[in-house]
Amino acid sequence: MQLYDTLTRGKQELPPAPGPVRMYTCGPTVYQRIHIGNARPFVISMWLRRWLAERGYDVTLVENITDVNDKIYDAAPGQSAALAAQAAQWYLEDTERLGLGRPDHEPKATETIPEIVGLIEELVRGGFAYEAGGDVYFRVARFPDYGRLSGQRLDQLEDDEDPSQLKEDPRDFALWKATKEGEDTAWDSPWGRGRPGWHIECSAMAEKFLGPTFEIHLGGLDLVFPHHENERAQSQAAGREFAQLWMHNGMLEFVGEKMSKSVGNVASLHDVLERWGRETILVYFLTGHWSKPVDFSEDTMEAARARVESFREVFRGASEPAREGEWERLVAALDDDFNTPEALALMHGWRDHDLLRRALDIFGLASLAEEQEAPSEIVKLAKRRQEARAARDWDEADRLRAEIEAAGWEARDAAEGFQLVPR
Repeated sequence: MQLYDTLTRGKQELPPAPGPVRMYTCGPTVYQRIHIGNARPFVISMWLRRWLAERGYDVTLVENITDVNDKIYDAAPGQSAALAAQAAQWYLEDTERLGLGRPDHEPKATETIPEIVGLIEELVRGGFAYEAGGDVYFRVARFPDYGRLSGQRLDQLEDDEDPSQLKEDPRDFALWKATKEGEDTAWDSPWGRGRPGWHIECSAMAEKFLGPTFEIHLGGLDLVFPHHENERAQSQAAGREFAQLWMHNGMLEFVGEKMSKSVGNVASLHDVLERWGRETILVYFLTGHWSKPVDFSEDTMEAARARVESFREVFRGASEPAREGEWERLVAALDDDFNTPEALALMHGWRDHDLLRRALDIFGLASLAEEQEAPSEIVKLAKRRQEARAARDWDEADRLRAEIEAAGWEARDAAEGFQLVPR
């Protein structure tokens, strides 16, 4: 199986199955409900885990939760711990509704402080880090391979997140930050009370659950620099090989602009689930290659909803024998850089119910093979619409149809009266 590697700028072959594949995904920084774009790395990670297991690998997936961070302090001065706990619960609830299961481990940064402190101590002893006024910084100049992952040039870098005048070099980044006024969380360390920097958290959590070397590191394209560049530098400086392959998913674009909390053009996963449902969201994600940007709009979601219905229609009809080589073509598409758009196109041509159900199950969509029963109140509305049509009360029939559609169903006229289909 081949996957595109950000570090080598080319496809890399995974060892043949069976064998272990350990995966780490940078999860959310929890200070509000995640938006639909934040859900993409979660979905891709869970899908890839399912596919690798299908192909015979022994997969372990870790996805962290960053629950101590400057953004959380800024969002809730003096109440960051409470906000992080609430937002972490929102994240778990919203992603659970996607129906893909959970990663094997979902560590929180606040639960990994001893490992974080231990890793920083190693870097200080090795001369790759230094203390300055209660903060601890990584010496970027001591790591000659810095910038290779992101393509950044060392002579053009400066760490804007930590502009301290105490740093030896403006490019150096914080591993540990001394407690500041208004911050409500702090831990003891050899350098005084404080809390970890963002980047060191992920290095420590990945090693705790996956060891010093693991196969795949995933995350959004926006994390390549500085987050993943810094993760790689500090872990390798401490003698860990760290990730062997880096997969960075493309961003969601909202009218051509990256969806971002800072920009404000966000649609929360919670609200999108309420509006469109999990199956439409998952089919929508299937339409874009994991490494490419994908547009999010009413049109793209309507198109995904239509695809959902087309799959349901297949299962309402009679099953037809699979053509020779259909599953093999799906395997070829997904083994070649996990090409979900090609896989989706192949599945749309299938009429064999068992084969299609097997493929859809990889993406959490086996439910499309199940006929959904409409709630009793929707059935009552449909019966009233049928009666209105019989009485030629077209205005009332149209009003009832609109009410049924607003509830997420479509009433179709049929020989036996009507058929209710999820929208």
